[in-house]
Amino acid sequence: MPPAEVTVRDLIEAALHDTDPDGPLRWHVISMLRQRSDLESFIEARRLCAGDTVAERLLGVDIMGMLRPFVDRTLPVLRYLAASEDDAMVLYSVLIAFGHLADPRSLPSVIDLAGHGDARVRYGAAYALQHVLGDPPDHAGLETLRTLTTDSDADVAGWASLGVALRTALKGS
Repeated sequence: MPPAEVTVRDLIEAALHDTDPDGPLRWHVISMLRQRSDLESFIEARRLCAGDTVAERLLGVDIMGMLRPFVDRTLPVLRYLAASEDDAMVLYSVLIAFGHLADPRSLPSVIDLAGHGDARVRYGAAYALQHVLGDPPDHAGLETLRTLTTDSDADVAGWASLGVALRTALKGS
C-alpha cells in the first residue's frame, strides 16, 4: 500500500513545531510550499496570517512571500498586516515578503514602516525598498531609502546604503 500523501495542513503543522523562525524544518516546509505554489498553499498561508499566535502569523507571512503566482491576492493581506500588526518580527517578515514579491504596490506600506521604532522593522524596510521602488524609482521611496542610510542602527544603515548603491549602479548602466 502506498504511503498517504502529505497534505499542506500536515506541512504547516510540522513547520509550526519548529519554534526557530530561521529553523531548517520550517524553511524546508516553506520551500516545499513555494514549489507547490498552489491555491491550497495560499489559502493555508492566508488562514495563518489571521492566526491568534505570532508563530502562526509569522509562518503565514513567510509562506505568502514565496507565493509569487498569488501576488494579487497576497498584497492586500500583507498590507493589512503592515497597518495593523503590533509584533515587530511579524512586521519584519511582512517587509521581507514585500521585498521577495518585488511589487511596487507595496511601496506605501514599506515607506510607512521605515520610521518604525524597532530596528528590525527598519531593517526589513531597508531590504524591501530597493525591490519595490519601481522603474523608474519612486522619488519618495528613494528618499526614504536614503534616509535609512543614516539610521542609528548600523545594520539598517548598511543595508540601506547597499540598496542606494545598487540603485545608483542600475541607473548608471
